[in-house]
Amino acid sequence: MTAHDTMHQPLQHIVFDMGGVLMTFDAMFFAQQYTTCDEDAQLLARAYFLRTEWALLDSGTITPETMVRVAEASLPARLHPALHACAAGWQHHSQPIAAVNELAARLKQRGLNLYLLSNASVEVDRQLEHCPTYPLMSGRVISGFERLMKPDPAIYQLLCTRYGLDPATCLFVDDNANNCTGAQVVGMRAYHFDGDAAALERAIERLL
Repeated sequence: MTAHDTMHQPLQHIVFDMGGVLMTFDAMFFAQQYTTCDEDAQLLARAYFLRTEWALLDSGTITPETMVRVAEASLPARLHPALHACAAGWQHHSQPIAAVNELAARLKQRGLNLYLLSNASVEVDRQLEHCPTYPLMSGRVISGFERLMKPDPAIYQLLCTRYGLDPATCLFVDDNANNCTGAQVVGMRAYHFDGDAAALERAIERLL
């Protein structure tokens, strides 16, 4: 949390990251769903989820199809069918983080507005279709569609401009400290989420 919270306006909006906050993102677990041993799962996870090109996918620089072709080049041919199945279906193995989704629902009931700001590809809806909080949200900004990525301050400003939000009335929640810094640059408060939903709730209560 920032050191100067008392200087901000009353909290009105909570802006959530997705992966690691609302939904799980575990590359090895996803790969294990499409392979028969840990060795193959590690190969698949490294070739697809854990390579630098993944950031290009999230930024909208390359397409999902290109990402698969890139991964194919570093996998044995026998794992290509597993790769294709994983690319088409891993999002269904991303699970809601229950405590955070339940907290978000309570905050919505108390009159706070919820938003999503995520570094994710244009296929993000495959995850969001089973995110309990998503139907409660008033808007979203997804990097793959905007070709902007956190922690670039421009993507936080885009969210505020698009939905008419005063940054000083927003709290941004992310599991990446650098992304929190980007939010603070544009005047948002930020909370670096470490997996403790109760601590997040206490921090929000102090701002209400």
